[in-house]
Amino acid sequence: MASRINTSFTLIPNQKYRRSNRRSNSYFSDTLGSESQPLSTLGNFKALPLEIFQIILRYLSVKDISMLSMVSKTVSQHIINYISTSSGSKRLLLQDFHNLELPSKRQDSAILEHYRSLGLLFKRCTLLLPTRERLKYIHRILAEVSCFKFNGCAAPIQCLGLPCYGMFLQTLTAGWDELECHRVYNFLCELTDLSRKMQTVVCSKPGSARKLELRIRLFCRSVLLDHWIHQSDSAFWLTRILKPWPMVNQARLLYIIFGPISPQDGQVVWQKMIEEPTDESSLKGLADAIKLLYDTGTKEWTADDVISLIDELSVVPREWLLENNARLLILSGNNICFTFMASKAVNGRAIELAKLIVFLALVCEKELYCMDWAVKMMQKVCKVFSTPVERNNFLQSVANAFACVIMEMLQSVMSGDRDDDDRSFLNLFHLVHAQANFHKEVLYLTMNPLST
Repeated sequence: MASRINTSFTLIPNQKYRRSNRRSNSYFSDTLGSESQPLSTLGNFKALPLEIFQIILRYLSVKDISMLSMVSKTVSQHIINYISTSSGSKRLLLQDFHNLELPSKRQDSAILEHYRSLGLLFKRCTLLLPTRERLKYIHRILAEVSCFKFNGCAAPIQCLGLPCYGMFLQTLTAGWDELECHRVYNFLCELTDLSRKMQTVVCSKPGSARKLELRIRLFCRSVLLDHWIHQSDSAFWLTRILKPWPMVNQARLLYIIFGPISPQDGQVVWQKMIEEPTDESSLKGLADAIKLLYDTGTKEWTADDVISLIDELSVVPREWLLENNARLLILSGNNICFTFMASKAVNGRAIELAKLIVFLALVCEKELYCMDWAVKMMQKVCKVFSTPVERNNFLQSVANAFACVIMEMLQSVMSGDRDDDDRSFLNLFHLVHAQANFHKEVLYLTMNPLST
């Protein structure tokens, strides 16, 4: 059954705010269409015909025009009129998103910096308008740029359109309060039909709408998430994306937006976590997103919410290999790792927890992390158990889990195909060494207090 979207938290009350009453909509319409404006605030520019004023603007940089727009309302209105002309929009709305003959970070940053400056120009020119009217006007100007649209570009992976659009919006909305940013997100959702598109992918079989998954990933990352400097801003926009949905769909969206992708076509790889152990690069995006929600301290995400999200994520699209679970927890940081493990201890899932300890040790061995970290994490989790009997049973479960996983890997080596045999044997080799180093650290921990 299709999940229903909970949009109650983003609904904006139909309340008129003081800021929105500074200039009426009709006044804005008159401003855009008027030919004759009071010239008393134009200063020395009042002697110039409008055509000459616009010619002068052609020789100014976007930053200079942005500064000029703050001189007076009348100057700002003339600049708005210039932006609305075909020559003004052609000059300001650069569209060479694909014409980078020698792609480089320097060229990429140049066009991104242009749209950062353009965002500041629009921010200043529309300063006195209600948020809704600002967005409508800006949309009318930007509508001619096809690469800014959700489905507007035929080659979105090689296109800088959405990153430039995101840089523009980030600059435009920087410093806005949450209510205004809610309005921006709602406006974008209406404009792109984003909620319906998300509904399609979260309610379909993973991978059945690959192109749509890719479009959603690129739009969310490039337009809404990637350009923010402060983590609290990134967390706000990620929360807007996830919170309308049930937890199971939040996990699916998180995987679509931050999960591993194919290097060939950029599409989401759904089987990577369930078929074989993966590397750090495939999990870093997911781990960073989880840390973002956990560490920013927003009221909309409790520790239990984040732990539940990790639980749901670990079965997308089916149950992950435990080694990949362990690697995600390590990358997510000590606090999240401990909270996740403590939750299992409190809920009586000691056997699952013991097996997870084994794979934490295996990842530490493979990646050359300090094994004493895994031992100290186990020691910390032991304190969660309320009685000595529960702690002793858990430690026995850890020992049994090592033996059980080693036997499973040994059977895999003995019964596997030749191609799989080397990988299975190498995994077994790492696990045996992990067990030895793990127990060595346990002995150190036990003997050191005696020696002192």
